[in-house]
Amino acid sequence: MPRLAVVTTGGTISTSADSEGVLRPVHGGAELVAGFDARVIDLFTRDSSELTPAEWLRIGAAVTEAAQDTDGVVVTHGTDSMEETALWLELTYDGAAPVVVTGAALPSDAPDADGPGNLRDALAVAASPQARDLGVLICFAGAVLPALGTTKVGGPGLFGGRPPVGVVRDGAFSVTGRKERVYLGAVSEVPRVDIAAVYPGCDGVAIDALASAGARGLVVEAMGSGNAGTPVIEAVRRACARGLAVAVTTRVPGGRTAAAYGPGHDLVAAGAVMVPQLRASQARVLLMAALSAGLPVADVIARWG
Repeated sequence: MPRLAVVTTGGTISTSADSEGVLRPVHGGAELVAGFDARVIDLFTRDSSELTPAEWLRIGAAVTEAAQDTDGVVVTHGTDSMEETALWLELTYDGAAPVVVTGAALPSDAPDADGPGNLRDALAVAASPQARDLGVLICFAGAVLPALGTTKVGGPGLFGGRPPVGVVRDGAFSVTGRKERVYLGAVSEVPRVDIAAVYPGCDGVAIDALASAGARGLVVEAMGSGNAGTPVIEAVRRACARGLAVAVTTRVPGGRTAAAYGPGHDLVAAGAVMVPQLRASQARVLLMAALSAGLPVADVIARWG
């Protein structure tokens, strides 16, 4: 029998409604994994919107340790920030044992709760020899997705953005697509990287403030194909002059950036780097990992962004 471990962190899969009907994460790892043949590593029970990069390090350390003497590791996690944690693990974990991140769209006390089914599917993937050396995967609603490029989009499957790596049917994992691992290196610290949204009439106050607050990097979530007004471009120029790494994404779902229009061209001339595809949430994680590993930001974004 495959040796499996489940690292639990909270999220909707662990929630029930309190006396006021508010969903709170209250079920620990032992409850979630009851009935499954797996070792439980109960890290914490929190809403994933409350997690910080410090928790990414804790999850990463638990995953790396568990992978040393298991055939596969599952991480239960809230969906709000699953895309960030999954990508951080992908960028910093190089073990052969697969790591499968899952959660739930519905609380544990819902009549049609999906958490147990998602956990069962994730364990099937983690136990499968076909998943070995695939790195970190997201398993949700029967789909098995790559960590890089997968974001929360809503709808029945909840996650999308990249084609599936495989599917789980009748308890068996089948590979249906290709996945390239994205490992940047093991890290022990996470630098501050912030996101600044662009909108009509936006000035450079937020960018200047974030630079002054100690950010080492900045993601500018621009309009269109990566465009912003002159005040933002000038603030980006000031930030780059101070040594910040600045990446530009688009607020358009499914959109791509390119320095095709004047404002986008001027952002690049100011020192920013265009992120072709990733949404701001994951571009931030990629930038953080690149800075942590001491890698050239432009090269990392050009290959993986």
